[in-house]
Amino acid sequence: MAPPAPHAVPPHGPAFGATLSAMDLLNLLDAAWLYVDTHATPMHVANLLVFSPPPDAPEDYVGRLVAEFKAAGRVAPPFDKKLMGGFLSSVIYAWTRDEAPDLDYHVRHSGLPRPGGERELGILVSRLHCHSLDFTRPLWECHFIEGLADGRFAIYFKMHHSMIDGVSGMRLLQRRLTTDPDRRGMLPPWAQDPSEEREIRTEASDASAGALVNMSDLVREQAGSIADVGMALLELARAGLGSTDDPLIAPLTCPSSVINGRITAQRRFATQTLDLDRVKALAKAADCTVNDVILCVCSSALRRFLGEIDALPDDPLIAGLPVNVRQAGDERTGTAISFICANLGTHLDDPRERLSVIRASTQRAKAHLQNLPPSALTQYTIAFMAPYILELLTGLGGRVQPVFNLTISNVPGPAEPVYLNGARLEAMYPLSLLSHGQALNITCLSYAGKLNFGITGCRDTLPHMQRLAVYSGEAFEELTALYKARRRTPAARPARRRQRPGPAGQ
Repeated sequence: MAPPAPHAVPPHGPAFGATLSAMDLLNLLDAAWLYVDTHATPMHVANLLVFSPPPDAPEDYVGRLVAEFKAAGRVAPPFDKKLMGGFLSSVIYAWTRDEAPDLDYHVRHSGLPRPGGERELGILVSRLHCHSLDFTRPLWECHFIEGLADGRFAIYFKMHHSMIDGVSGMRLLQRRLTTDPDRRGMLPPWAQDPSEEREIRTEASDASAGALVNMSDLVREQAGSIADVGMALLELARAGLGSTDDPLIAPLTCPSSVINGRITAQRRFATQTLDLDRVKALAKAADCTVNDVILCVCSSALRRFLGEIDALPDDPLIAGLPVNVRQAGDERTGTAISFICANLGTHLDDPRERLSVIRASTQRAKAHLQNLPPSALTQYTIAFMAPYILELLTGLGGRVQPVFNLTISNVPGPAEPVYLNGARLEAMYPLSLLSHGQALNITCLSYAGKLNFGITGCRDTLPHMQRLAVYSGEAFEELTALYKARRRTPAARPARRRQRPGPAGQ
């Protein structure tokens, strides 16, 4: 029996029937985020953007900006999408268009006691991130927050994960930012200009005309991928049995830990910023990727944090890593991610050994995923995530073996400084979702030469979670010092070669 919807859906709107096209229905993976959304586990993701006002900004600059943005005109997709009501709406999720979203509800203006600091901003954002989105409205909110020191202000923008993933969410924000500091009269992310309206109308017409053909092609394509998916899952199963030295990590093979119990709705948010050029230099020196460095920094911080509270498992923690699987040129919103698992090596004392284990694990996982044809990725991802979704749907999340211990992801942002109506974007930090069985999420976002860590945790599960942010910065410095020392010491090089993984990790 299908699970009931966790929130009320609109009682009005088109009923399911002849008026419902295939283009309105959510795919199974997107709908899953709605099915598992509860008061304690809201399934939205967010960004925190911190701006400096333009030099000529009046004292009421933020208030004027909010008023201007609320009056910006027609709301563009996907910000006008809400869940369809009517018969079966609690079982089958589909989108309909809200003709007139209430921007006074969706766009809000808050203030911190002046001069607001990072701590006060973090407390407010943590509180905002606790609250579920209203399923009777389009699933997004935008909060303008003023009162930071030096006239700075922040924007906290959240959307439901059924609507976007990290990559598509970043695109929605970037399309309303500019590299020109003198540009004014800019539109907010949710507004639609005439040129975009024509493009959207044309695309919608083409999609509607070809919907049946596309669905037919999709069915044939998915049917032809069954064998590929089966072979990939069999490979994962063999890795999960641990009968070989293959560094491929399967779901449901991680240890239980304090971060894998039941959670409440309370959230805590912490941040850390690293210099991206230094991270790239370390990756080059260590002969690994930037993502491997991020994982090692997180691993070292987690090992120290859990060790201090006497909660470090003997076996290594396993991270679930979202992977963007969009084809080149795909500019659509919605989610388009798959997952791999990585061994974080938290059982190892030596950071260099941890990095070696991480590198071998991620290389093998990426090779495993790349062996799949694009047509098989959706089926594979659904099968890969099925245990996680089932644990949440059945109420077993946080009570049984976790699929993986935590999620760590990395999303690319603008490479150059960008502006909003003359206000310079100083920093941007991602906030993600938590679930029963995963009380911690770490997401990184690059921007203008910086790598910004957003650490989201359950406040009632992880005491003093903000220490993870401090420890991650110190872990990076430690790792950098180790590899600089090794480059200066020729005698250390043979030991480094012995640390390298075997052929499967090359």
